[in-house]
Amino acid sequence: MSFLYFILIGAAAGWISGKLIRGEGFGWLGNIIVGIVGAVLGGWIFGQMNIASSGLAGSLASSVVGAVVFLFLIGLITRK
Repeated sequence: MSFLYFILIGAAAGWISGKLIRGEGFGWLGNIIVGIVGAVLGGWIFGQMNIASSGLAGSLASSVVGAVVFLFLIGLITRK
């Protein structure tokens, strides 16, 4: 059940971050990938800042923050 929870949080975080950064999502698979990378990055960022996040809202918040940072960094790298 936790794997499904992780995938659903990742998809939601990817979709939200896509809306914030690009104005649209990335498709269901893209949203999941961006959200999962965001979850890992967001967990690390929150840990470095000593911010505790628990439950659905905390997981979603840290995943969205991480996904937005991830998309921002990708944008910097791919900018010409």
